[in-house]
Amino acid sequence: MLDALAIEKLTDIVADAQATPHTIAKLTDSYPEMTIEDGYAVQDALLARWESQGRVLVGLKAGLTSKAKMDQMGVTEPSFGMLMGDTIDPDGGVVPTDKLIHPRVEAEIAFVTKADLSGPDLSIDDILAATDFVQPAIEIIDSRFEKFKFDLVSVIADNGSSARFVMGGQPRRPQDVDLRTVGIVLEKNGEIVGTASSGAVLGHPARSIQMLVAWLHGRGRVLPAGSIVLTGGATEAVAVSTGDAIVARYQDMGALSVRIG
Repeated sequence: MLDALAIEKLTDIVADAQATPHTIAKLTDSYPEMTIEDGYAVQDALLARWESQGRVLVGLKAGLTSKAKMDQMGVTEPSFGMLMGDTIDPDGGVVPTDKLIHPRVEAEIAFVTKADLSGPDLSIDDILAATDFVQPAIEIIDSRFEKFKFDLVSVIADNGSSARFVMGGQPRRPQDVDLRTVGIVLEKNGEIVGTASSGAVLGHPARSIQMLVAWLHGRGRVLPAGSIVLTGGATEAVAVSTGDAIVARYQDMGALSVRIG
């Protein structure tokens, strides 16, 4: 692993690219020895900075959880990132893009937990029992890397390309909907730009949470009650520009919309 000085330098690079904003080269171009754990060490350092500024961690996200997204980004395993409370935008509202470089949107299933989740081998039933409700979500991602090109280590350090997210539609108890087969349609300016089943995410979106909780367990952490978890986009992410109107429709879960500001 990289030493503390290198992690601090990388944290400076990522934090500045997100705040300014501007594109940067893949971090592994300068640090080819960088590991996945180094990427998460940068995340930890970012979170410490953000919390010192008064920002609040409200949940976690899984990324690159569908074959479409893995193929699109050229990676072979999911990643995890943080969700901050000041990045939530309202259903039907406007997403501010003054600090975004090349935003893209994807439709996801969000979980909100009502009990702590911990351990290396939870079942899907365990996860559903600890879930208060599931809800449609749109995530707006924005890699800070040049031409939206990166490797797994670099995107982890960039907090999984996290930027903004919206939750809406009709919240449902997880036992009342078959989360393996929810049909999803993503529209941009009235045209269909993506279709998928929720099962595109690892066969069942709760599997994202299985992997997330196991990863947290390996770091001596739990997923606390009240957490929001974005389980990952079922389809490829769609590029958006200022003025675009985005609608995501979910079978038996309603629809949500947002305008790109």
